[in-house]
Amino acid sequence: MVEIKTEGEVRSMRAAGRVVAQALAAARATAAVGVSLRELDAAAAAVIREAGASPAFLDYHPAWAPSPFPGVVCASVNDAIVHGIPTDYRLADGDLVSLDCGAFLDGWCGDSAISFVVGAADPEDLSLIADTEAALARGIEAARVGNRIGDIADAIGTFARSRGRGVLADHGGHGIGRAMHEEPDVPNEGRPGRGMKLRPGLVLALEPMLIRGGTDDYRHDPDGWTLRTLDGTRAAHSEHTVAITADGPLILTAA
Repeated sequence: MVEIKTEGEVRSMRAAGRVVAQALAAARATAAVGVSLRELDAAAAAVIREAGASPAFLDYHPAWAPSPFPGVVCASVNDAIVHGIPTDYRLADGDLVSLDCGAFLDGWCGDSAISFVVGAADPEDLSLIADTEAALARGIEAARVGNRIGDIADAIGTFARSRGRGVLADHGGHGIGRAMHEEPDVPNEGRPGRGMKLRPGLVLALEPMLIRGGTDDYRHDPDGWTLRTLDGTRAAHSEHTVAITADGPLILTAA
C-alpha cells in the first residue's frame, strides 16, 4: 500500500534527511588517499549518533541477503556499483567512491547517496559522476503532481542512455517513510505516462546507478552484498529522498 504523508510528516522527514546529508558530508570530508572505508563509516555513524538518530542500514537483513548488513553506510569503490561493505580497504589515488546512507529520526527515514573521486581524478570518472547527478536531477524535475512513475523513470533512463551509460539492471528507487523501502517501486527506465499518478504527499527515493561501460548487468561478490559491473568498468550512484508537493518536488536530503 502506498502511504501519503501529511505536510507535518514531510517536515519530519526533512529533519531525517538533513541528518543523512550531514552524515554523507562528514564521510566525504574524511575520505582521502590512505583512509579506510571503516573510517568513512565511523564518520557517518558519529553524525547520526550525535543527532539522536539511528542508522537505517546497520543490521538491515532483506530476504535475499545472506547476513545482516554490517555498516552504517554502503561504500562502493570503482567497479562496485552499490551495497559495498565498509571494510579495512584503504582508498587509493583515483578511486571512485559511492556512499549510500540512511537514517531514522523520530520514526521517519531519509536515504541519499553521493559519488566522488579521491585524489587525482580520471576525467571519464568525473563525467560519469556528472551524468549520474544529471540523471537524478531530471528524475527529480519529473516528480510533479499529475505526472506518473513512468515519467520519472523515462527522464532518468533516457538521459542515461543518451550519454552511453549502462543502467543497473533489476534495481531502482522506491517509496520511503516510516520504513526505508515502501511502495511504489521507481524504475530507472520506463515509459512516460505509465504507472501510478503522482500525488502531493508521496515521498520517493530516486537513485540512478550508472555504469561507465554501457552495460547493465552485474555480479555479486562472495560477501553476498556488493554488486559489481560485469565488464569491470566503474559505476556511480546518486540519490535523494524527494517529496511530491503542490509547489513542485522538494528534496528532503539536501544539506
